Amino acid sequence: MDIQILGALAAQERGVSVVPSAAKPRQLLALLALHADRVVSVPTLMEEIWGECIPRSASTTLQTYILQLRRRLTAALDGDPRRDAKDILVTRFGGYLLQVEPGRVDAHEFDRLAAAGATAFEVGDHRAASDLLRRALGLWQGPALVDVPAGSVLELEVLRLNEQRTTTLERRIESDLRLGRHAEVVPELRVLAARHPLHEGFCAQLMRALHRTGGSWRALEAYQRLRGSLVRELGLEPSAALQDLHRAVLSGDPDHALRAAATAERAR
Repeated sequence: MDIQILGALAAQERGVSVVPSAAKPRQLLALLALHADRVVSVPTLMEEIWGECIPRSASTTLQTYILQLRRRLTAALDGDPRRDAKDILVTRFGGYLLQVEPGRVDAHEFDRLAAAGATAFEVGDHRAASDLLRRALGLWQGPALVDVPAGSVLELEVLRLNEQRTTTLERRIESDLRLGRHAEVVPELRVLAARHPLHEGFCAQLMRALHRTGGSWRALEAYQRLRGSLVRELGLEPSAALQDLHRAVLSGDPDHALRAAATAERAR
């Protein structure tokens, strides 16, 4: 089975979609897919579907949703004598397990590539880091599970994935900066700074890229936009590290700017 979580939910067996149209079975499939090859307990599934108001009929209704998913799997298997729906959506003691071959869930591949890229970054292999992190980010087709109504369990999972995406993107851009690709990342960073007006990391990277490409005055503008947003929205001044970077750009000292950028990176 091929499963896509990083965007709209998609799950195909032999090219046939097994995603139900009803909201609660979709939630169930999404949660099982996120935890593919691991048992998801019945209480966790119930919490996702009904929250704190679990009805008396919850156990029977959950079994009905599992049966619906298995029927869709059976239809997709199209009479294959070697496999049964119960071999894919497996009943285990206290819960259920969606059995999927390695590499078939995009979120798991994202985690694998992002972790490998982070390791390469830490050892200073920024070319490998940039490539691995770019491949990880390329798996995303939109916000995670954008078409699935999220309960309390899925909501946290989606938040984790989306935050990991932002962290991976920031790390990939940092690798590109350390490879001297300042001009290449400026357009991307302009968009990111506009979309995330309170994100100091993207602002710092944009300031450094602009400074290194001869746009110091634009780097100062970027700082002032961020400062204005922070003061207006949160009543806060930029961090000490970002203020140091601002002073470095004002001084026109590239070496000072790089040292300030390194301080900002350590502070995040």
